Amino acid sequence: MIYLSLFISAFIAATLLPFYSEVILGTMLVNGADPLYLWLSATCGNTLGSCVNWLLGRYLLHFQDKKWFPFKPGSLEKAQNSFAKYGIWSLLFAWLPIIGDPITFVAGIMKVRFLPFLILVFIGKGLRYGVVIALTINY
Repeated sequence: MIYLSLFISAFIAATLLPFYSEVILGTMLVNGADPLYLWLSATCGNTLGSCVNWLLGRYLLHFQDKKWFPFKPGSLEKAQNSFAKYGIWSLLFAWLPIIGDPITFVAGIMKVRFLPFLILVFIGKGLRYGVVIALTINY
């Protein structure tokens, strides 16, 4: 059950909603939870949340003129230009605060194929959670 709660918190953290799963992961680790299961739960949940962003970018762009759309036209164009400049490899940085979620959203807009998207995002997020676990264990 604790791994499911971490999965859910990591999922929420990867969407366009603000949330931090690293604190929950660290707390669970300090309280004796299995590091491998924590890593799997957090990485898979966070990656799945990024997949939601990709889907939103891929299929909801035609709503960009609506008031509730999360990006303004100027910032959307800037993000698309940046993604075009740095390419698919920028998905390895989808774990970064503030810019990570928009990168996955823009990847959907730019019609990045799903399998490469999934692999690169999983690698980046897996490395991040691995570092968090290693730092927590060694602290």
